[in-house]
Amino acid sequence: MADTTDYTPPKVWTWNKPNGGEFASINRPIAGPTHEKELPVGKHPLQLYSLATPNGQKVTIMLEELLARGHSGAEYDAWLIRIGQGDQFSSGFVEVNPNSKIPALMDRSGGKPVRVFESGAILVYLAEKFGEFLPTEPAARAECLSWLFWQMGSTPYVGGGFGHFYAYAPVKIEYAIDRFTMETKRLLDVLDRRLAESEYLAGRDYTIADIAAFPWYGGLVKGWSYGAAEFLSAQDYKNVLRWADTIAARPAVKRGRMVNRASGELSEQLRERHDARDFETRTQDKLEAAQ
Repeated sequence: MADTTDYTPPKVWTWNKPNGGEFASINRPIAGPTHEKELPVGKHPLQLYSLATPNGQKVTIMLEELLARGHSGAEYDAWLIRIGQGDQFSSGFVEVNPNSKIPALMDRSGGKPVRVFESGAILVYLAEKFGEFLPTEPAARAECLSWLFWQMGSTPYVGGGFGHFYAYAPVKIEYAIDRFTMETKRLLDVLDRRLAESEYLAGRDYTIADIAAFPWYGGLVKGWSYGAAEFLSAQDYKNVLRWADTIAARPAVKRGRMVNRASGELSEQLRERHDARDFETRTQDKLEAAQ
């Protein structure tokens, strides 16, 4: 076994030592802002503050899909929030999301700005605002929302559990990796069985349930998340792979995955997005070539 067995929890836990790992500098057991800083505001009614993590990709994919369907009101400014540097703890960001997590959205299209936080809530808000990607027939709507909340509930196991202990923890703990790998593979099997009987999660139509699940589970089987496709035997989940390939080929999905990206291939990094033409003119490789 690779894990240690000499730790006995105290009667009362106190935060008196750094926990190590990639995110040690920003982890803390309290909420609220750490510094004063207002958020920037662009020219569009929708202001997105995010990073291209799987949760961040959900919203940019949704916005690009809405624009692809001709909803000009879905034009948006996307501002990069570098969570590794603690941008999410600024006073301005905490006003939009008290939980200090990306993504966070401000809708300034009406008389009073509306804040929306939690990626699932943002997807539902946008779907209802524009009348897209969320069925209105009660049974179909229930199916869509059930799979949406399935994804929201499963994320802590995949990201905070499996992803953390497999990829980011400062030590490899066999028990933790086994525990969360087992659950991640169970969730992939749930998804694979559903997609064996249905083209998309909610049925024949592509919905916010797919938009929510794709960055997480598509990322796992495509090898984008944690480099764990081989470890998880991703090739065994043939229906998930079919579904992931179908969604990944959508032009709006390709664009959405680029927005607020600050790592990986330079040609796939559009760190801020303020205009549809930015994909042709402001990807990081083009900006660096112009310097």
